[in-house]
Amino acid sequence: MSTEKRPPLDRARVAATALKLLNEVGLDGLTLRAIARELDVKAPALYWHFKDKQALLDEMATEMYRRMVAGTDLDPSDTWRERLLKSNRALRTALLGYRDGAKVYSGSRFTGLVHVEQMEETLRLCTAAGFTLSQAVRAMSTSYLYTLGFVTEEQGVVPLPGERREGFDVAERARMMAGFPLSAAAGAEIFQDFERGYEEGLAVVLAGIEARYGL
Repeated sequence: MSTEKRPPLDRARVAATALKLLNEVGLDGLTLRAIARELDVKAPALYWHFKDKQALLDEMATEMYRRMVAGTDLDPSDTWRERLLKSNRALRTALLGYRDGAKVYSGSRFTGLVHVEQMEETLRLCTAAGFTLSQAVRAMSTSYLYTLGFVTEEQGVVPLPGERREGFDVAERARMMAGFPLSAAAGAEIFQDFERGYEEGLAVVLAGIEARYGL
C-alpha cells in the first residue's frame, strides 16, 4: 500500500487538472468523471468544490486569466489603442494555448476579482483619453468579443497549434465551388494565415471605434 502523501484536493488543483485534461480530450470529453479519474478520486468528491460543470468552467476560465496576466505589468503610458491591442493579442494567445480555450472562456463568469485591476486601469486610461464610461465599456467589450469570436472559429479549424481538422482543405473547397469563383477564392482568406486575418480584423475594429467616437 502506497504511503505517498497526495496534495490536498482543492479548487485550484481540480481546475489545473481540468485544464491539462482539456488539451487531451477537448471540452466535449471533459467530464467530471474523467477529471476525477485523473485525480484518482471518486467523482462525488469534486462536488464538494464545484456544484456542476459550469462552476468548474468558471474556475477554469479564471485560472486561464490568472496565467495570462501573471508577471505582466500594465504600462500607464499606453494610449487607449495600444492597451486594447495588447490586451486582445494577449487574450488570443492565451486562448490558443488550450484546446477549445475560447469555448471554455465564452460565457464563463470569473470566480473572483482577479480581472478588476486591469479592467479598472483600462477604463481609466480610456476615459482619460476622452471616452465616456459608456463608450469605454463598448470599446472594450466590442474588441473583446471580436477576439473571442475569432478564436472560436480559428480553433474550429486548428484545435491546437500544429493540428488541423479534416474538411478544411482550401484547394478541395475551391474545386467544389468552381462555379462561384469569388467564394472559391475566399477560402484562402478565411481558412489560412489566421494571424494576418486576426490582426487585420482587430485593426478594423479599432478604426471603427476611433471613427465612431471621434477620438
